[in-house]
Amino acid sequence: MNTKNTIIILTILIAATFIAGMVLYSQFPDRVVSHWNAAGEADGYMGKFLGIFLLPLVMVGVFLIYFVIPKVDPLKANIEVFRKYYNALWIFIFAFFVYIFGLTLIWNLGYQFNFTIAIIPAMAVLWFFLGVFLGKLKRNWSVGIRTPWTISSDVVWEKTHKLGGRLFKIAAVISLFGLFFQGGIAFIMIIFPVIIVAVVAVIYSYVEYRKIEKGKIV
Repeated sequence: MNTKNTIIILTILIAATFIAGMVLYSQFPDRVVSHWNAAGEADGYMGKFLGIFLLPLVMVGVFLIYFVIPKVDPLKANIEVFRKYYNALWIFIFAFFVYIFGLTLIWNLGYQFNFTIAIIPAMAVLWFFLGVFLGKLKRNWSVGIRTPWTISSDVVWEKTHKLGGRLFKIAAVISLFGLFFQGGIAFIMIIFPVIIVAVVAVIYSYVEYRKIEKGKIV
């Protein structure tokens, strides 16, 4: 995905959320549900305007980050090497935002459901694509598994991201099993595997870096 097309797609996704919010605005109550607990039950409310347009406004802010990272990263030349994957990642992230926004609108129009169960398929897709994405990254300071040891070594970066990529794909599959559970267990099936992946990646990067350092001493 080239940068020009990515900008167009992201702009369309942002515009779609604002348009949907404005068109349906009069149909929402004065206070709308804006947060759900781990069991998928509504437990937080906001005034109508902020409750509907907060996420679209957040998307605008995140859109700016998309532009800034390739310009300010100390290793921005490496980002250009995997730019098409960088662009694709942002499209997936924004598509996820739109999905969450859509669920929020549907709920506040009076169609209630288990919010946690509804987001599981989208989270699984996002985790899987992150797994694909991590394997394509080159060392940089802004995106990826950034530990002191991956940032300090191209070899450690590559090994850690290959492992992290595989583990994220496994986490995506595991998270789908949350569809067969209710309440907090479903939420745990989404989040817990990713926490394990993060911990394993940090430890692995340290171990691999120490191997290199010991090799230099020898």
